[in-house]
Amino acid sequence: MSNGPWTDEENDLIVADYFAMLADDISARRYSKAEHRRALLPLLNDRSEGSVEFKHQNISAVLKGLGEDWIPGYKPAFNFQMTLVDAVARWLALNPAWLGRQPGLQPGAGLREAVQIWIGPPPTLSNQPPPQELDQMLHIARKFDVAGRDERNRALGRAGEERVLAHERAALRTAGRDDLARKVRWVSEEDGDGAGYDIASFAPDGLPRLIEVKTTNGWERTPFHVTRNELAVAEERRSEWRLFRLWNFSREPKAFELHPPLDAHVSLTATTFQASFH
Repeated sequence: MSNGPWTDEENDLIVADYFAMLADDISARRYSKAEHRRALLPLLNDRSEGSVEFKHQNISAVLKGLGEDWIPGYKPAFNFQMTLVDAVARWLALNPAWLGRQPGLQPGAGLREAVQIWIGPPPTLSNQPPPQELDQMLHIARKFDVAGRDERNRALGRAGEERVLAHERAALRTAGRDDLARKVRWVSEEDGDGAGYDIASFAPDGLPRLIEVKTTNGWERTPFHVTRNELAVAEERRSEWRLFRLWNFSREPKAFELHPPLDAHVSLTATTFQASFH
């Protein structure tokens, strides 16, 4: 059996096969990993089944770094070669519709869905992955500007806001505050961007909640963009402003909240600069 480095051709073959399985997995269609593996092996350079399985786990790790879905049955395995990252990037470039998809979402679905979102603890130093793993994930995210990609995906952002709007109303109704639930506003939809938050809601005691929603399909540590205006409003209205981080959106949405000051939770990196003449 070959133990040499995987060629670009081999990487392209296994990445394409992985995405075929992933599409079935996301759509809840039945598929057989064994059948896929048996069909793939004759096309590779005398690879063992074990090496193919491990490469599938490497691809899961790459997709995790890209803030994308991966096949749950292939637990991400790290210390992969960057040539594999390049192969995934080539597949995505040839299949641009993949990044723009919204599996299972229909217009208005968020408003009809009244189930509250699972909210857990935010990422911290105490629950972060091993340093080498985290470094690889963040390197991929920076190289491919994952935060910028999600920021430009207006369909994803809008769907996330709609889902959080339904969550806030459902939470208030559960707390017996139908009166407040009726007053929750989708500010970014009704008034446009610029307020520094997307949703004007309330705590059960009636105190305002100004919610900025950040949505990704990937894991909870996927980087995201924050605007200068959002940071300013967060600072001005610390007791009211909340960042509602919605992740794993295309599968089973989960969330955590961050309270100002944001730099107590995340590292803020300037990515653009305003240029003015002297």
